[in-house]
Amino acid sequence: MDETLEIDTVVRHPKKNRKKKKQPVTWRLIKNQNQLIWMSVPLMLYIILFAYVPVWGWTMAFQNYKPAKSFGEQEWVGLKQFKFLFTDDNFIRVLRNTLAMGLINLILGFVTAIVLALLLNEIKKVFWKRTVQTISYLPHFLSWIIVTGIVATSLSINDGIVNIVLMKLHLIKEPILWLSEGKYFWGIVGASHVWKEVGWNTIIYLAAIASIDPALYEAAEIDGANRYKKMMFVTLPGIKATIVILMIMSIGHVLEAGFEVQYLLGNGLVVDWAETIDIFVLKYGLAQGNYSLATAGGIFKTVVSVTLLLMANGISKRLGEERLL
Repeated sequence: MDETLEIDTVVRHPKKNRKKKKQPVTWRLIKNQNQLIWMSVPLMLYIILFAYVPVWGWTMAFQNYKPAKSFGEQEWVGLKQFKFLFTDDNFIRVLRNTLAMGLINLILGFVTAIVLALLLNEIKKVFWKRTVQTISYLPHFLSWIIVTGIVATSLSINDGIVNIVLMKLHLIKEPILWLSEGKYFWGIVGASHVWKEVGWNTIIYLAAIASIDPALYEAAEIDGANRYKKMMFVTLPGIKATIVILMIMSIGHVLEAGFEVQYLLGNGLVVDWAETIDIFVLKYGLAQGNYSLATAGGIFKTVVSVTLLLMANGISKRLGEERLL
């Protein structure tokens, strides 16, 4: 009788019986997974050493830091360095440049990577698809010193290919000093980032496209959809989750507008448009020895980046989209 009752309970409440209690973390469980734990130790030590230990240096932002003095001898000044930052015209200009170039890189990088991934997906010949993809992501492996050299040569007033082509097409009458006028600098930085990273950024989108069920394309074709409609109504919705996650992560790095490209392409004529927060920190921290002010600038950048990341994640959550956290 008891056995029959037990079987009847399992049949009537299969879902209830399939529920498993959450296994508590015990020393026995840890012992059974000791190999995985030991494998994660080097990574955890790396993160602690290079991500958390340096946070101790943030205390310099609240001191009038002098390298010759010990930690106990430093003069504590509170928020003096931050007050100077937010009232300094140079920092406001640097913040404007960083936000502008960061947004340009974000928008151009996202749009061009998605468009290139969609176009590569439409190439039916595998040989040509791999050839175009390889050519497009090879610049990613070049250092910025090489890339900026190519950009400077291409924009040269004497024999730069850009001025030559524009003059041959009668779009300009005389060569333009591209790197000597601030109004062109942000666009040059954005175009340089696109040329260097667009191929590399398409890899993850192509991987997401490859995971889309081919039956969806067949059903769309039966319904009369052409190639463009299949891209709009099958491919793009299929990679929407990937786009949202990468967008959230990129928004958190919007203040990472760059350092090498601005430092190498910048000059005295375009300094008001080229200087970013990273260059500002280098300028005050090493060139002028004001380590406290440089640290305060770095803290501001980190706090804003984390805030933007959390805001983007929260907005995505409210809209019912994929989220990072």
